Amino acid sequence: MTSKLPSNVDTPASEGFIPLSVPEVRGKELQYLKECLDTNWLSSGGPFVGRFEALVSEYLGSNYGIATSSGTAALHIALLVSGVQPEHEVLVSTLTFIAPANAVRYVGAWPVFIDSEPDHWQMDSNKLAEFIESRCSWNKGNLINKSTGRRISAILPVHILGHPCDMDSIMETAGKYNLAVIEDATESFGALYRGKFVGHLGHIGCLSFNGNKMISTGGGGMIVTDDQEQALRAKFLTNQSKDDGEEYIHQEIGYNYRLSNIQAAVGCAQIESLEQYVTTKRRIAGTYFEALAKVSGISYLVEADWAESANWLFTIAVNASEYGLTSRELMGRLKESGIQSRPLWQPLHLSPAHTGANSQECTVAESLWRDCLSLPCSVGLTEEEQKRVIQVITQSQV
Repeated sequence: MTSKLPSNVDTPASEGFIPLSVPEVRGKELQYLKECLDTNWLSSGGPFVGRFEALVSEYLGSNYGIATSSGTAALHIALLVSGVQPEHEVLVSTLTFIAPANAVRYVGAWPVFIDSEPDHWQMDSNKLAEFIESRCSWNKGNLINKSTGRRISAILPVHILGHPCDMDSIMETAGKYNLAVIEDATESFGALYRGKFVGHLGHIGCLSFNGNKMISTGGGGMIVTDDQEQALRAKFLTNQSKDDGEEYIHQEIGYNYRLSNIQAAVGCAQIESLEQYVTTKRRIAGTYFEALAKVSGISYLVEADWAESANWLFTIAVNASEYGLTSRELMGRLKESGIQSRPLWQPLHLSPAHTGANSQECTVAESLWRDCLSLPCSVGLTEEEQKRVIQVITQSQV
């Protein structure tokens, strides 16, 4: 008897289908890929890897970049080199894709979930400080969660949907309690916080280059840091902890988390277009803002006056009592019209995968999960396609 496993391959999109967010290829991708093929540098040892690391580091203003096979791999290694150990705890945004919480568990530590704030939908820095002050104690130089008895050693804020977290407040709290800050900028490459790029605001940062991110290598990620010791350690761990350039000697467990030369070549071409992509995303967001502002029951993430969002995914909140449909009902209407949209992630404090993890009350995140819907915002989205999306939303109001 044979069983068929679920397929990860999407069926071809029908003509006129408007996807949520797909990669944009408009630069030197083919030229750089041909260089890989012509030189036989296909795997992780080729020259484009170092070149891509340098380009990303230069863009962000960091001293070092370490390319990885995924954003999740970057988070895993960043936690390790930041000193997070088994049975420690890490304060994590609850409203995010599950990867950062999973990475915390990979190192044997535990996530503690912090609610979103209602305006910008990021980790609530006030609730973060409140959790520490009311539910933790300081004991011999360590911050201890009073309900679990575990040491809290790091904060992992996630800049969701392209918008920055309030990093000054988070860094102030971290400095007060000697906590490492591992910055998850996987959704916000190119966003600015008080004129500085996200990813280079904490002690160590992580990026993702998955298929739908700001730039794509098909899959991949990067760790960025100014700390040479962290960088060398991260490079070592991502390369199977290989001790010697020629001899295959390994003194400890490592990981095969390297980015291939082919992927890095695509990344080199993509980053050359990043500023254009951010500009286009902001234009698309502006068109949505203007068109949907008059629709009763539709609201959206408010850009902070200290931020310049990369607008990775343009997301609306649907007030069902005012609009007449729930966010999921609107998603169904859009689907019927050949338009892809998607809800936000289940808040991680509710995830069955993380049962047993600690959290505060996360009512804001729960309401955002219920009400929010991300709309098509590919860099290649045409004016006509965006008009179709807006038309369905405006005409679906009951």
